[in-house]
Amino acid sequence: MAPTADIIIIGAGISGLAAGCYAQMNGYRSVIFEAHDQPGGLCTAWTRQGYTFDAGIHYIFGTGEGQPFYELWRELGAFEGVEFTNQTEFMQIHGGQGEVLRVHSQPDKLEAHLRELAPEDAKLIAGFCNGVRKFKEFDLSMLQQKPKSLMTAADWARMGKQVLPFMGVLGKWSQLSLSDLAGQAKNPFLRRAMPHMFAWPDVPVMVGMSLLAYLDNGNAGSPVGGAIAFARAIEQRYLELGGEIHYAAPVDRVLVENGQAVGVRLVNSDEHRADRVISACDGRRTIFDLLKGEYINRRIEKLYDGHLPMHSQFQVSLGVNMDFSHRPHWVTHLLEESIAIANQPHAEIGVKHYGFDPSLAPAGKSVVSFMVTTHYSDWQGSHAAHPNQAAEMLIGRMEEFYTGLGAAVENMEVTTPLSYEKLTGNWQGASCGWLLTKDTLPLMIKGVPKRLPGLDSFYMVSQWTEPGGSLPIVALSGRNMIFEICREDGRAFETTMPS
Repeated sequence: MAPTADIIIIGAGISGLAAGCYAQMNGYRSVIFEAHDQPGGLCTAWTRQGYTFDAGIHYIFGTGEGQPFYELWRELGAFEGVEFTNQTEFMQIHGGQGEVLRVHSQPDKLEAHLRELAPEDAKLIAGFCNGVRKFKEFDLSMLQQKPKSLMTAADWARMGKQVLPFMGVLGKWSQLSLSDLAGQAKNPFLRRAMPHMFAWPDVPVMVGMSLLAYLDNGNAGSPVGGAIAFARAIEQRYLELGGEIHYAAPVDRVLVENGQAVGVRLVNSDEHRADRVISACDGRRTIFDLLKGEYINRRIEKLYDGHLPMHSQFQVSLGVNMDFSHRPHWVTHLLEESIAIANQPHAEIGVKHYGFDPSLAPAGKSVVSFMVTTHYSDWQGSHAAHPNQAAEMLIGRMEEFYTGLGAAVENMEVTTPLSYEKLTGNWQGASCGWLLTKDTLPLMIKGVPKRLPGLDSFYMVSQWTEPGGSLPIVALSGRNMIFEICREDGRAFETTMPS
C-alpha cells in the first residue's frame, strides 16, 4: 500500500495539533488519528445540563501580547475567537483557626501580606518576593525555542548570555522545593501553608515564582469557555491549513517494515500509510503497546519503571444552584482533622469555582471543583472506595465551609486517575506527565528521547517528552519536531499559513 500522507500523527492533544499545524505550514500532508471524540487531550472540558466542567486547566502561559510564548499561540491560531481572563490572586490557603494566606501575584502586595501574617519570617519572605520580581524579567521560552539536538555552539553561547543575569536566582531556587522553603519558616501557619501555595508541595520554588511573575505580567490567562475553547481554536487552525483529523479512531499498532515506521493500524483493523509517524499520545503506551516494547534501551526502560514522580488527582466537579462569585476563586483548605479518600488520609482539599467565567454555568449558578492529590493504586482493586461514595463524603465534609452545598448540587462529575487514564490514555491518569520537581528538573533541561533506538521515521512529542508538561512546552515539542523534520529534508522552517 502506498503512503497516503507525509506524516501520520497519533493524538489530537495540544502537541499533536501543534505538530499538525506546523507540518501543514511547511508543506507536509498530515493526518491525525485521535481516540477520543474531540481535541485537546487533557486540555478539554465537557458540558452537562448547562454546566461546563473543565478537566483542570488553571492558566495558560503566553496569553499576554509581546510576552514569552505569545507568538507560539498566535502562530497556532489559539487566540482566534477566544478571550482570556487574568487573576491578580492565584489562590488562598485557609487554616483551621481562621488564618488566611493570600497568594497575590503582585510581589509588593504579596510581601506586605506575608509580613503581616508572619513578621518573624520577614527575611525569608523578602527573599521569596525578590525572586518573583527577578522572574518577571525571565523568558522561560528561551529554553525551548529550538530543538536541543540541533543547537550549535553559537546557539548555546547565545542562550548562556541570556541566562547569565539569572544564574544566581536559578541556581538558588531551582534546587529548593516549596516544602524545603516552608521548613525554614518560623511561623507555624506559614510553615504548614507555604507548601500548598502552588498546589504541588514538591515543585521547585522557581516554578512558583515564574507563575506569579507571569500572572503579574498578564501572561497567564484562563480561556473563556474553558480549555475546550482553546483546543478548538487550534483545531480550527489545523483544519484551515488543510489538515485532516479522524476522531474516535484509536490506534492499535504502529506499522514497521525493515526498521522503519510506515504507518498505523487502527483498532478497527484499518491501515494507513505515511512516510513518517509522530506519536503525540501517552509515552508508555506508545513504546510498550503500540510498538510492543521492541525499540527500547536501558535509559528508556528506566524512564518508565515507575520511579519518577507523577501527579494524579481525584476531582469532583459540581454544577450547583448557588452563586460563588463573591468567594475567592481557588482555596486550599487545611483540615484540622483529615478525611479518608480511597482509604488514604487527606488533610488538604482544593476548592475552585469558575465564577470568573460566567459562560460555564447558568446565571446565578456556579461550577465548583474539589481537587485532591491521590495515587493511581488507591483506586485499584476491591479495597478502593467507589468514586461516587467518596465524592458524597467529600461534599458532606465541605458543608463545613459551604453551607447548603449538598442540597444545591444539580450535577456531579467524578474523575479518578482510572477515569483520567481511560479518557486520555495517560499512564496512571497522570495530569502532566513527569511531575516537575527539583529532581526531575534536569530532564527538562537535557530533554527526554524523542526517537527510539533501531526505528527510523518515528518521532515522539507530548508531555512525556517534556517534563513539567505545561501547555506551551508541549506545543513547542510539536513545533520543534517539525523543525527537525524540515532540517532533515533540507527545508526552511516556516511558521505562517501558506499563501
